[in-house]
Amino acid sequence: MKTTILSLTFVILCIGSASAQTENEIIQLSAKKWQWMSDKNVDSLSVLFHDKSDFVHMGGTWGKAREIDIIKGGFIWYKKAEVYSNAVKFIGNTAVLLSDLDLVAVVGGNDAINPFMVTEVYVKENGQWRIVQLTFSKLSRPVKLKTN
Repeated sequence: MKTTILSLTFVILCIGSASAQTENEIIQLSAKKWQWMSDKNVDSLSVLFHDKSDFVHMGGTWGKAREIDIIKGGFIWYKKAEVYSNAVKFIGNTAVLLSDLDLVAVVGGNDAINPFMVTEVYVKENGQWRIVQLTFSKLSRPVKLKTN
């Protein structure tokens, strides 16, 4: 009986640890993505973005090729994402990350700072997490970022 309880406790601890590690992996991958977007690193983004991915912005919805072109051409320059909170949910080989953030960007040559809830949907294929959906939902809260 003691052995069974100890074994069960060990399994539960291992599962919890693996889940926290995977959650951290998604959050860290998202942070890298924001940096790559800021740096206009379209080579790394091209690998991260699934070929069938969709991007939902305030100004429209499009696929991977157009998102890469927009970033490369500087039509949207994601200068900085100040993330205040993250929440990750797993469903099979899919991870959904919700991030409350302020985004500092240059859009069509104009500076913009907006509060967003960003939804990132990742699918794990062949051992790699890839983005299949990135959606920006503008929040009604004021911008928290100090811009002085």
